[in-house]
Amino acid sequence: MTAVRHVDDDERRRRLVRRHHLGRTAATCRQAVADVLAMHSSDPLTPFLGLRARVPDLTIAAIDAALYEERGLWRLHAMRRTLWIVDRDDAPAVLAGSTAKVAAAERRRLHGWLGALDDHPAAADPAAWLADLEAAVHAQLADGPMATRELSTTVPGFATKVTLGTGRWAQEAAIGPRLLFLMAMDGDPVRGAPLGTWRASQYVWHAHRQRFGTDPPTRPSTDQAQAQLARRHLDRFGPVTEEDLAWWMGWTKAETRRALSAVSPVEVTTDAGPAWVLPGDDGPEPPLDAPAVALLPGLDPSTMGWKARDFYLGDHGAALFDRNGNAGPTIWLDGRVVGGWAQGPDGGVRTRLLEDVGADAAALVDAEAAAVGAWIGDDGVTPRFRTPLERELSGA
Repeated sequence: MTAVRHVDDDERRRRLVRRHHLGRTAATCRQAVADVLAMHSSDPLTPFLGLRARVPDLTIAAIDAALYEERGLWRLHAMRRTLWIVDRDDAPAVLAGSTAKVAAAERRRLHGWLGALDDHPAAADPAAWLADLEAAVHAQLADGPMATRELSTTVPGFATKVTLGTGRWAQEAAIGPRLLFLMAMDGDPVRGAPLGTWRASQYVWHAHRQRFGTDPPTRPSTDQAQAQLARRHLDRFGPVTEEDLAWWMGWTKAETRRALSAVSPVEVTTDAGPAWVLPGDDGPEPPLDAPAVALLPGLDPSTMGWKARDFYLGDHGAALFDRNGNAGPTIWLDGRVVGGWAQGPDGGVRTRLLEDVGADAAALVDAEAAAVGAWIGDDGVTPRFRTPLERELSGA
């Protein structure tokens, strides 16, 4: 019987540095996104600062071009109903293996809201009424990209109000933005450039064919898609546990076990216990060639991508995560989190190391902080999810 290999925390961190490009080794934005499988985009700062940390010599304009002018990246809702940026080649599996379940639940909610309307045509047959409204949206977008507010004035029914919540939490909202949200989870339309600066989170809508030059892609079956996503996750994040994979993908235990079984993973042990890697990926990881320092943004996939985080986070979670489990801006050294950072009131980047890293490494952190500050310039980069250390450093 072949002995189970042990992958200690130091080796896991070396794997993380190389596979997540924390030494700024990605050649392109598209490679950087693909090699973390998906990059959070709920906070628009995350992909910009995350890409800047992974690809050398990037400008904001270059990231804009990669996101909105080139056709390799796709912003969509997927795991845990979160907004992500994914490589276009990964999008069919993400849509089938994760988004479809979210979309089905959202469509049921939408039907329920419409069915509760009094004296409105939608109440009798919400599905048919929505299908007509979707067709009207597609017809408008066939003439060119439009913002949500433009569609609300050109598509009859778009501004129909439904009641969300009950009792004192009840509020009225237009159905149109929620329908766009749902249609995008079906793959058409797709989000384009933001309305405003790179820090904005409202986007122009494009017909899929206009944005990518093709019809929406054919999706694999759910089982095929989840197996593909499990394989990609193990490749980029392994060793991982069943709990890590279920957390990241938003899957049930049964879905996770089925997807793992399909890729025939290899068991290894870690300092935290048993975990899985892909077949053939259990060899030793060589030492790093040079110190790897990175200032990552809030919600970065390297910080969020495991449920069990001790091997890279240590005991710094209380300072660097909010109460809902959202990660704030972090400082990384050789694959472990050693501190946090924020933009101060004067616009400069402030840092705090939470452990002694030595004078040489501290100097590298200071240099990287200065570089990030110069790259941001006068733009404010307050993260959407505030954490204790970020608030303290920023003077909030």
